[in-house]
Amino acid sequence: MYIFKVGHFLISLSLHVIYFFSIVERKLKAGNGSPSIHDFSEVEKNQFRSSLLAWYDEKKRDLPWRKQALNPDINQRAYAVWVSEIMLQQTQVATVISYYNRWMEKWPRLQDLAKVDLEEVNELWSGLGYYSRGRRLHEGAKKVVEELNGEMPKTADDLQKLLPGVGRYTAGAIASIAYNQVTGLVDGNVIRVMCRMRMMGGDSTGQAVQDKLWSHANSVVDPERPGDFNQGMMELGATVCTPKSPSCDSCPVKHICLAYSQVEQEKQKSAKKILTNNNNIITDIECLTDNCPLCFQDDNTWEPSNGVENYPRKGKKKAAREERTDVCILCQKGHDSKDQYLIVQRPNKGLLAGMWEFPSLLQTEESENPIETVLDKACGASLRTTGQRQHIGEVVHIFSHIHQTYVIQAITVEEGEVTLDTEQPPSRWVSKEEFLECAVSTGMKKVLKAFESVLSPKSSSNKKNKKTASKPDDKQRSISCFFKPKSSS
Repeated sequence: MYIFKVGHFLISLSLHVIYFFSIVERKLKAGNGSPSIHDFSEVEKNQFRSSLLAWYDEKKRDLPWRKQALNPDINQRAYAVWVSEIMLQQTQVATVISYYNRWMEKWPRLQDLAKVDLEEVNELWSGLGYYSRGRRLHEGAKKVVEELNGEMPKTADDLQKLLPGVGRYTAGAIASIAYNQVTGLVDGNVIRVMCRMRMMGGDSTGQAVQDKLWSHANSVVDPERPGDFNQGMMELGATVCTPKSPSCDSCPVKHICLAYSQVEQEKQKSAKKILTNNNNIITDIECLTDNCPLCFQDDNTWEPSNGVENYPRKGKKKAAREERTDVCILCQKGHDSKDQYLIVQRPNKGLLAGMWEFPSLLQTEESENPIETVLDKACGASLRTTGQRQHIGEVVHIFSHIHQTYVIQAITVEEGEVTLDTEQPPSRWVSKEEFLECAVSTGMKKVLKAFESVLSPKSSSNKKNKKTASKPDDKQRSISCFFKPKSSS
């Protein structure tokens, strides 16, 4: 039993000894006011690079933009990375793959994208959300072709300065992956990995933590393979160091992760396996600087049951503003008995710029706008008849900063009973198929679905009646057979 305890102690000691010596080093630095526990030593940086790259080479996912990034043409390589990074903003990889493949098939070169109009871009982007991203890509492609002689900017600084919609992160991604520039990047996945690696419990959206994250990203990036290292960081955050239920046991850099070490210490404490101060205690990992902005703030403290999920911490998100919008589905019955719907194009600036929608009008008061007012102000349409009117109901759609409620009214008229003002925003009649193929938002598709669900209960009830009607027949046949007279033998 004694040998067993000694063996266990040696294993525990080997797990934490690297942190013990790093803490001693950081204690010496603490006199200079440096929150050194949140920094990487040179040894840790080298371990981070080698371990992460070895893992990435073995485990990286087969994604289409990674193949495109191998294009020998440096401008096309940068274009392919640019498209993928813009699409991946606020959107899951699984959703992006099909959109990316369609995009690159339709516009394989930067020059191809620059030639088309915005409506084509919006049509392909429809359903992907955050539509300004597609518009900025289109604007950027035209700028590169028309003002930069078809040459993509070649540094992270120039990418951020010259391309619309390209921020610090996207510029770093393009520069490191396409140009092999030694520059770091910080996205949601990197934030999570870094905050756990260095036990940063401060508000991850705050300036102090953001500055430290970017400093780390630029200092730890591998100088020989910056693109692969940055992709490895994002891959680690997406597949292993996930927001919930992270796979710490399979993490390639757990041996230098302070949050993981903290969890292990908590486990040992709960099992009473850490020795007391009189018996060579392994010192707890802690920041040695008072009021450190990178540590937990205010009432936020380490919660053992959450483990590494204690990191990162985010500030309170600003509540989305509430909006209610009246929507009119104007359905026109044509001579060919095919329904046509009136849609109008939104302004070229602002939310959902250039997209198409049913005539809509934001409510400024609690009362709803009459159908005539919605049609007049949205697209200058006027009715020569009252038509068949129906209240459809409400549909909720959440934008990043708006909680939108669509209040839907429908009116059906015969062909020729609607007059359109040609000086108003562009409008047109479309079939259902054309509506779904043009550049409409997901919110408007929800509106159409709600409209159809209200109009089709009869058909669905008929199907139910047919199903229930068949059951008595089956049962009746079995009953008839039961009462069938026995044949004489």
